[in-house]
Parts: sequence; C-alpha cells; structure tokens
Amino acid sequence: MFEAVIALCVAAEGGPCRDQLLPGYEASEQVVCEAMLAENPPEIQPVEGLTFAAAPVCKPLGEVLEVSEVALGVFAHLGLVEEPNGDNRGDVSNLGFVIGETGVAVIDTGTARWMGEALWRAIRAETDLPVTHVILTHMHPDHVLGTEPFAEIGAQIVGHAKLPRALADRQANYIESLERLIGPPAFLGTRAVLPEVLVEDVAQIDLGARILNLRAWPAAHTGNDLTVRDSVTGTMFAGDLVFDRHTPALDGDLMGWQQVLADMTALGVTQVIAGHGGPLLAWPEGGAAQLRYLEVLEADTRAAIDAGQRIGDAVEVIAESEADKWELFESYNPRNATVAFTELEWE
Repeated sequence: MFEAVIALCVAAEGGPCRDQLLPGYEASEQVVCEAMLAENPPEIQPVEGLTFAAAPVCKPLGEVLEVSEVALGVFAHLGLVEEPNGDNRGDVSNLGFVIGETGVAVIDTGTARWMGEALWRAIRAETDLPVTHVILTHMHPDHVLGTEPFAEIGAQIVGHAKLPRALADRQANYIESLERLIGPPAFLGTRAVLPEVLVEDVAQIDLGARILNLRAWPAAHTGNDLTVRDSVTGTMFAGDLVFDRHTPALDGDLMGWQQVLADMTALGVTQVIAGHGGPLLAWPEGGAAQLRYLEVLEADTRAAIDAGQRIGDAVEVIAESEADKWELFESYNPRNATVAFTELEWE
C-alpha cells in the first residue's frame, strides 16, 4: 500500500522534519496514488512556524496504530500507562472506532497528529467506509490532539457543549507542554481542532444499522465528559470517566464524579472501554476499584478538613492507603487531593 505525504519541517535551518500524512490518497500501487494526487491536488494549509519542504509524494504506508476488535465492529487501541515522554511519543490513552454499514466513527484521537494519522491507517486496514464522525470524550490533550487528519477528510467533530470553551482556554498550554515532553519531531504539525457538533444532553449518530448513543454528563472527571454507547454490542466508550490501573485524575468535581459513576450503572451497559488501562472492562464490576479510590479520597479529605489540617499537609496523607493499588500514584494523587480539598472545604 502507498499513501500521500508531505515533508513538514521546523522553519529554522536544520530543524527536524516529519512526513505528514495527506489522508484519502491510499492506493495499492504507487502509480495509482500519484495519479490521485495529480487529479485532485490537496489543499495544503500553512502551519505557523513550520514549512513544507517539498511537494506531496507517494510513499509506502507509514506507522499503523495497533488496535484490537473488543466487540463486534468495535475496535480499541490500548495506550501505555505512562506519562507522555520522548520514548512513548504521547501514546498514553485509549482510542477507538466503531464500524457501521455506511460509516465509521472515531472515539478520541490521541496526543499528537502522528497518532491520528496512525489511527487513520488502522481504520483503513479494516474498512474502506468513510469516517463520518470523530467524537471527543473530553478536553484532555491525550484524547483530542490527533483530530486534524480526520477533519481534513470531512469528518464531523463532536463533543460536549462545554468542550470548545474548555479546550480553547487550555490548548496553548497543552501544546507547549506536550511539545516539550514528547519532543518536536513527534509533535510536528499538531494543532487543536474544536468540535462543531455539540451535545447538550443526549444525541445519536447513525452509522448504518448501528446507532451510537451520546450522553453529556455534569461535571465529573472534567466539566465536559461525554460517553458513547454502541447500540449493537452495548459497549460504552467511557473516556476518562473510567480508569483502570492508572490512578484516576480529578480535574472536575469529586462528588459529581461519584454520582455520574452511580448513574452509569443504571444504563444497562455490560462493558465499557476505559480511557486508560483495560481497555475493555465488565461493568459495573470494572469500576469497583475506582469507586473505592474516590470514596477514600472523599473520606480522607473530609477527615483532614475536620481536623483543621492545612492543604499542604493534608495532600501528603490523603488517600495514601491506595498507593499500592494504582500506577502513577505519586504523579496524580497529590493533584486529586488538592482538587478534593478545595472542593470540600467550601461545602
């Protein structure tokens, strides 16, 4: 297989370059790919601070993201339970897609453009159907910054009604931080894409004999969490409302998160795809460890407040009994304790 790419480079002399995928020009033979480029030249959008080194060319297929079919027509990619770094290039979150009879929907796109491109290739390995929708489960950059390749081929970008503002407010910091963490070569060409289809409460997407049920939740993991439930298999993409192995990350409302998880048990869902870990968990059994952690986080925080502890001292001990049960605990638990303390002290 061959695909069209264009060399994208840092404008400064001697800066790194990366072959950027031009989606939609895949062909079994190089000459066919080249003919497609000649007949329908792509519109190349300029990227601030970067330059395109040459005209588009056709090359053998690039990196394909590893996915597994976790339910009939439902595919998931398992990200590493790690912090983003130069070695993993930001591959630290779970992504997926669902194939219907007439189209494909992507759920989350990863930390950088290269991940969206690699996910595109994984989809093309399974089906030639068009990717009609990209559904973003929340604002965090490891779930949304690989979206642009799908926007370029005309997919509708869908998210919680509060996602555009939240992402717009944070995207500059996200991009600066991740470029530093994973390095410019892997991050080249990455830009945030804001959703154009917004979900206030519930919505449906018809992929052809397959309905995806979308639900926007009150503040929980973040203030803009969205779940996606497949009508055929009953599988729900939970985004970061559900963590497995990876310490849960609280960036919204502790009490709200506990309530949302309780409400999710009443939906008749039997399995969920977690945002980290898993990826496929029986439900609600697969959420038991996370519920326990959040309950301990609440109880310890209330105890610290009642004892008159200062926040700086309290975060050192809150939920410490959970330390040996989660990965990345030292990175995330102090943040969670800080958010929980701030929320509960003003109840």
